[in-house]
Amino acid sequence: MTQSLVIHARTSVRPGAPSAARTDARPSGSRIVIDVVSDLAELEREWRQFERQADCTAFQSFDWLSTWQACIGARKGVRPAIVTGRSPGGDLLFLLPLATESAGPLRRLTFLGRDLCDYNAPLLSPSTGHILADDFHNLWSRITQRLQKDSRHRHDLILFDKMPQQVGHQANPLCRLSCRPNPSGAYLATLAATWDAFYEQKRSGSSRKRDRQRQRRLAALGDVAFDTVKDADDRRATLDTLMAQKRQAFARMGVTDIFSRAGYVDFFHAITQRAPDLIHIGKLQVGETPAATNMGLVFRNRFYHVLISYDAGPISRAGPGTAHLHDLMRYAVERGCKTFDFTIGDEPYKREWSDVELTLYDYIAPVTILGTIVAAPLDALRELKRYIKQSPRLWSLTTKTRAFLSRGKAGAERGDTRSKIENDG
Repeated sequence: MTQSLVIHARTSVRPGAPSAARTDARPSGSRIVIDVVSDLAELEREWRQFERQADCTAFQSFDWLSTWQACIGARKGVRPAIVTGRSPGGDLLFLLPLATESAGPLRRLTFLGRDLCDYNAPLLSPSTGHILADDFHNLWSRITQRLQKDSRHRHDLILFDKMPQQVGHQANPLCRLSCRPNPSGAYLATLAATWDAFYEQKRSGSSRKRDRQRQRRLAALGDVAFDTVKDADDRRATLDTLMAQKRQAFARMGVTDIFSRAGYVDFFHAITQRAPDLIHIGKLQVGETPAATNMGLVFRNRFYHVLISYDAGPISRAGPGTAHLHDLMRYAVERGCKTFDFTIGDEPYKREWSDVELTLYDYIAPVTILGTIVAAPLDALRELKRYIKQSPRLWSLTTKTRAFLSRGKAGAERGDTRSKIENDG
């Protein structure tokens, strides 16, 4: 079901807007027709066609978001609110994958699938940039008013996070809102024509020597092989191994185990099976041990480094994670990718390889009194988190404290288990 609204947009190009080479000249006073679509299936065919040529990220692909809604969103009562903007002739100019969700009495307008999207952004036609830049605030006001008039999409708070400033070749129009930097950044490596050229460019002679030493230590433990997993059963088994390794790592670090959340395991299995061309499953096998595993996304000319894990046993001392990362980047180069996208997160190893650092942005805006009550502490918490993460000393202290508390909790749970066994005996 859709709702229509006609938006009048000016077409003059402001300084700093995308160049005319990437936009189509449109007569002054042209109209953008806005629809709000709740049924993803209604848009599937057009969405899939649009994502092939639009400026967007892999996380806005139809496969990724529709699978998220089926496995996770529907269970949580999330209601898709996909905003489309068209020219008077019906050409799709942009697609904005939004949703409304409830947290107790609070209703939030967010990006669809935001929790498992490393980037949240619209899909933009190459001919859209100057139109949205010139009249975006008017356009955005009318979109939110329309959403508020629909009982399914009425909301108290707008919560957009992890928004990149650029979407492909275009400025992200949503960053024209009153945004603040996200606590975390994102990192990209521009790949060379060959792996050897890229590797020598990024690694010093001493670093390459250490890498060779690690490779010899791995080889001493068994035959070493990198495998891009294609067999359906093997992909499922490798993904299970990855999630088991990640859960152990989450416990060691004292962070939330995302795989314990409803629908998450189902999502990763479903997207791996449903979109084999999008999802890359790989592993570094050392003897009989899957020493490191990964799940990445390959979308157009970019490899997205999403999930990676390694065996935490004695083999971990030989550096399987580093060796596996090298194999993944080599794979991306040989596949013809131009960019290796480490996505969100400020882990030091990403900086060693990256030549581009992205600032991501958040937008929190109350719409009702209830939204105002919630927005202030939420905004303050995000600023505190950003302050801590920007201080290496504070962030190190935080992560060490979190891991220490996690070990203490695990020890207490083991003690409770032993006590129960002894009492039961």
